[in-house]
Amino acid sequence: EVENMKSENEKLLAQAAQERSVILKEAKEMKDQIVSEAQGKAKEEAQKIIASAKAEIDSQKNAAIAEVRNNVGGLAIEIAEQVLRKQLGSDAEQKSFVQKLVDNAKLN
Repeated sequence: EVENMKSENEKLLAQAAQERSVILKEAKEMKDQIVSEAQGKAKEEAQKIIASAKAEIDSQKNAAIAEVRNNVGGLAIEIAEQVLRKQLGSDAEQKSFVQKLVDNAKLN
């Protein structure tokens, strides 16, 4: 009877060790899956952040280019006005300039 109990205990210990091994294996698989999912979500989130940052950079770049173009256009007009005022200071110069424009318009 003692031998029977001893044998039964050994079986129970072997079964417990096997169950422990299965539980540890399942826990490791669950851990690996959770880590993998977390890494996937982190990569996806990082890609969204990068895409958003690129879009913001492009938007700011386009706004800066538009502002520079507007400033250059305004500056060109201002310079042209100052040049014309200097060159066409008198009424005679203004009439002569207008006549040249009219003559050129007729030729075209």
